[in-house]
This record gives sequence, structure tokens and C-alpha cells, in this order.
Amino acid sequence: MRDLSLHILDLMQNSIRAKASVISLSVLLSEDGILSITIEDDGTGMSEELLSRVLSPFATTRTTRKVGLGIPMMAENCRLTGGDLRIESELGKGTRLIATLHTSSIDCLPLGDLPGTMTTLITTNPESPEFTLHCASPKGEMQFDTREVRAALQGVPLNEPEIAAWMMESLREEIEPIFGGVIL
Repeated sequence: MRDLSLHILDLMQNSIRAKASVISLSVLLSEDGILSITIEDDGTGMSEELLSRVLSPFATTRTTRKVGLGIPMMAENCRLTGGDLRIESELGKGTRLIATLHTSSIDCLPLGDLPGTMTTLITTNPESPEFTLHCASPKGEMQFDTREVRAALQGVPLNEPEIAAWMMESLREEIEPIFGGVIL
């Protein structure tokens, strides 16, 4: 994948398939250039057996194919920068994936279009799950929660074209100053 936002899209799709009702994404950039991406859900979680082999490309719960490359590829991209990927999961409770990357590494992928990724996830899943986003860097921070948007819209679907355009623009306006040219 050519940027981290595409990895995020793929990994959050795992949470959707796991029937999560809330999926939280946190993207944090520290003073020393460590980028931490955390995806947490309240979905079905993973058994100990699946968790023990989830970093293998031949471990997948999908029935349409026999390989699952999303998690192993993200783990490899983390390791190439000197970072790592950890997964915590409990069957019936949910999963937390924590990826760390060193942005000073020549191998660190750019963040990419995070506003576009979030808008795509929300508009293609307009009823459920709920999505939260927290972004922070030394330049600032922002929060986004689809539950707040739903309350303000009073029943207007999140996939209405005008709403999707507004979300995309709002997210872009809030995220770009936080990360600037550092990893975008």
C-alpha cells in the first residue's frame, strides 16, 4: 500500500467485519517523530489461537480467500521504520491494534488522505458502526465522533452527498494543521 491511510482503511474494515458497534482511531505524533496509530473496536474479538497467528499472511477469517495481508503488511511497514505492531484482543470483547512508526525513517510511508479514508468508511457504513477519531501532534489536536454528528443532523443520513462533502472538508480543515507537512 502506498500510504498509511490505506492501511487504516483495510484494518478498520476488519473491525466492521467483526460486527463492532464503535470503532475508534487514534493517530498521534510525538515530539520525537514517533507516530502511533491505534484502532480499537468492541467487535467479536479473536480467539487465542487466531491471535497467535494473526501476523501470518495465511491467517484470515474471510471465506472468500485464504490469505489476509492487511495486518502482516502493516506490521512489516512498522518494522521497516524501527517501529512495531501489537494486537490485543479478547473473544467477545473486541480488539486493539497499536502500530508505531518512526517518521524519521526513509521507509516510513506518508499518512495519506486520512480525511478521505474516514469519510469513505462513514459513508459506506452510514447506519453502523459509530466512528471516533482523535488526532494529535505538537501542533494541535482534534476529536471527531459520528454520534455527535448524528445528534446534530437529527436523522439526516451520513451518506447524503452534502453531508459527506461537509465531513470531508471539516476533517481536512482540522487534520491538516495538526500534521502539516511532517507526514502527509
